[in-house]
Amino acid sequence: MRLTKRRGITLFCLLAGVVAFIILFHQNPEANPQEELLKKAISCVVILLSCIVFIKGYEKIMVLPMELYQSRHLIWKLAKNDFKKRYAGSCLGIVWAMAQPVVTVGMYYIVFDKIMHSTSTAFRDGVEVPFVLFLTAGLVPWFYFSEAICSGTNALLEYHYLVKKVVFKISILPIIKIIAATFIHVFFVVILLLVAAFYGYYPTIYTVQIVYYSFCLFMFVLALSYTTCAVVVFFRDLSQIINIALQIGMWATPILWNIDTLQSGWVTVLKINPLVYIVNGYRSAVYERQWFFEDFFSTMYFWIVTVVLFGVGALVFKRLKVHFADVL
Repeated sequence: MRLTKRRGITLFCLLAGVVAFIILFHQNPEANPQEELLKKAISCVVILLSCIVFIKGYEKIMVLPMELYQSRHLIWKLAKNDFKKRYAGSCLGIVWAMAQPVVTVGMYYIVFDKIMHSTSTAFRDGVEVPFVLFLTAGLVPWFYFSEAICSGTNALLEYHYLVKKVVFKISILPIIKIIAATFIHVFFVVILLLVAAFYGYYPTIYTVQIVYYSFCLFMFVLALSYTTCAVVVFFRDLSQIINIALQIGMWATPILWNIDTLQSGWVTVLKINPLVYIVNGYRSAVYERQWFFEDFFSTMYFWIVTVVLFGVGALVFKRLKVHFADVL
């Protein structure tokens, strides 16, 4: 069925209305009433603005999702080829992609667990978790994000010869690189589950949520990549800025430290970073018994931010697309 403009706008506004309704009538008896009211007000304002922007820029925003859907088979084929090509010619092949993160986790384990004797860390509700498991559960999504955002940002530069082809849909290039990074991520999820089992945290029904949080991270980095890959064509320094931002972001995200030990004021500020939701989600899926929708406002906040970023990315990519071939 062809998605017309009227039908698309109706569906989007209907979905936005349902989300706003759920937010308004959601009650958390343990939360601060004033904070809850502020969160609801901000969420509803963002949803309203998103609807206005979507209606005004429908044609420009929807071009990108439609192209991705129509090229889904080609995307999958090219992503597999990109993954194979990345390690072609080396003796160990994809082992090199896994070596650096594994060595990094091992070094942190030796330093924090063996040398500094940080054998465990307190998680939510006073649950004691082995530090190496706590650390691995934070590093796995971070490695995926770092690899995916760097690859997605440089997609147009790497495939510059395809950008100049008139008939090729260059909008599929960033998602190809991100899917290729996802293959490595699957391996690390397996490693994470093995580490968890080693410490006695065996898979449960809650572990399935790793698939959900991986999808969240995939969509978030894809939303960012359409802006960064378009801008980097004209401003090559952006790649270096992103590398520096990743170094800072690793410490601004609760990967090596526990956000639950901070005062509530700092927690609110740090949770502005959507990756906090992802990292805490991976940890919760591995050694907690809590569903993602129980943290209602964090879930709503993450998806609102992701949808807004995707809309911005679609508009920026569409606006700059016509100049790519001339610059590259």
